[in-house]
Amino acid sequence: MVDLTAGRSTCATPVGELTLVGSPRGLRHVLWAGQAPPEPCDAASCDVLEEAARQLRAYFAGDLRRFDLPLDLVGTEFQVAAWRALADIPFGTTVSYGEQARRLGRPRAVRAVGAANGRNPLPIVLPCHRVVGADGSLVGFGGGLSLKRVLLEHEARYARAGISTGTGATSSSRSSRARSPSTVTQSSRRSTNM
Repeated sequence: MVDLTAGRSTCATPVGELTLVGSPRGLRHVLWAGQAPPEPCDAASCDVLEEAARQLRAYFAGDLRRFDLPLDLVGTEFQVAAWRALADIPFGTTVSYGEQARRLGRPRAVRAVGAANGRNPLPIVLPCHRVVGADGSLVGFGGGLSLKRVLLEHEARYARAGISTGTGATSSSRSSRARSPSTVTQSSRRSTNM
C-alpha cells in the first residue's frame, strides 16, 4: 500500500544523490544512492523535504554543524533513543559504541547500540558516522567505511578551520533531537529489553 502522506525527493551531494523521504510529521529517511525507500510512498514532495535538502547542502558546504528538522522516527523505544542520542555527538568528534551505550544509561548494551545505529534511517542528519570502535577504528556504517571516512574527514576539516556559521552551527540552536516527534511501533515495544 502506498503511503499517500509520505513524500520523496532527491538531493545532490558530494557523496552522491541522496533520496529523502518525509511525512507530515517530519523527515523519515535519508537513503544512499541506489537504496529504495523501505515503504512505497507518493513521489510528490512534502514540506520538510525542501528544508532537509537545504540543510544537507549547508552541511556539505561547511556552514551547518547540527540539523534542525522535525523527524518522524519509527522504531522500537530503544532504537529511537539510540538515534536521538546521535544528535548529541558534537560535529567533528567521535564516540565509541560503548560511550553511546553509557550515555543511554545502558552500558552493557553496546551490541544493541550497534544494531540500532545500523538501522538508523537518517544517516548524516542523525550522525551515526561519528560512532567508532572502542579503539577508534572505523567500523559499521550503512554507507560503507569509505563514506564514513569521507564524512569524518569533511567534519574534521571544518572543525579545524573553526567554521561556526550557518543555521544550527551555534550552541544556542535547536537540535534535530529537540524537534523529534517519533513513533514507536506497537509490534516492536516488546523488543526494548536489549
